[in-house]
Amino acid sequence: MSKPIFVDPVLDGAADPVVIRNRQSGQWWMFYTNRRANMEDPGSGWIHGSPIGYAVSDDGVDWSYRGQVAGLDDPNHPGLNTHWAPEIIWGLGEYHMYLSYTRGAPDDFNVDRHIVHFTSPDLVTWTRRSVLSLHSEKVIDACVALCPDGLYRLWYKDERGGSSTWSVTSTNLYDWTHEGLVLPGKPDANPHEGPNVFLLGGKIWLVVDEWHGMGVYHSDDAKSWTRQGVILAEAGADPEDRCYARHGDVVVQDGWAEMFYFTHPGWDEQAKPVPQTAGERRTVLHVAGLEVVDGVLVAKRDVSPRPLKDWPQL
Repeated sequence: MSKPIFVDPVLDGAADPVVIRNRQSGQWWMFYTNRRANMEDPGSGWIHGSPIGYAVSDDGVDWSYRGQVAGLDDPNHPGLNTHWAPEIIWGLGEYHMYLSYTRGAPDDFNVDRHIVHFTSPDLVTWTRRSVLSLHSEKVIDACVALCPDGLYRLWYKDERGGSSTWSVTSTNLYDWTHEGLVLPGKPDANPHEGPNVFLLGGKIWLVVDEWHGMGVYHSDDAKSWTRQGVILAEAGADPEDRCYARHGDVVVQDGWAEMFYFTHPGWDEQAKPVPQTAGERRTVLHVAGLEVVDGVLVAKRDVSPRPLKDWPQL
């Protein structure tokens, strides 16, 4: 059913998952923001200073914690730093990670954030390549896919642009060209974050976290988008899944898909603007089934995870 598939055993703050198959071992690896949820801190320091955790599964159903990813910090700024929302893909002969990164562990949100590019041959050893030049100096939540026009496209959230989604394009996953605004945020539309793009049922889908469920858009070319509505706003059956689904990653199989997402099971999201205690800050990871029915993307929370077999791709 909709019970959690994974809980971080160290910091109790698994969030923003991304799932990819390890081409060498055949296993599924899940990387995630590891928020310091069990800190008793009255400010915002708990959401910063986060490492990237990872877990491994043979089938995408049962997950085992493996530790925290090393080697992701700026070599000129050792110590405690902030790592969020890794996007990891296989492309052009290597793994690529696009990581949201903030120096240090600030106690407020008025700080610069950047998306940093890393590569790896094996998902274990990562080499820092560059800091991407994007629309502002406060950007997070990269998503990358190879699109029908032959270009790799990277979508991201611009926090200074009203929590909107923007895009850049590339032929080689290293050099990026500005493309422009994709989805407006406030004051013109719903603010949002965590874009995720995938192909299912003959359409390209863009899903974003609107903090009251997932906003859904579809496209034929990955450039022009039409809004469908919101999914995963209704509560799941399990007590740990009765909150809004947040910041997910979709793995597509043969005609169906699964979305890996997180919830704050101890936080009454409608009564409090932010989680304040360790119990409210705690997060857990879940999976929902996705399918396209008569051209509409449908999500089902109260399903058991299905074994993953095929390589996910756009």
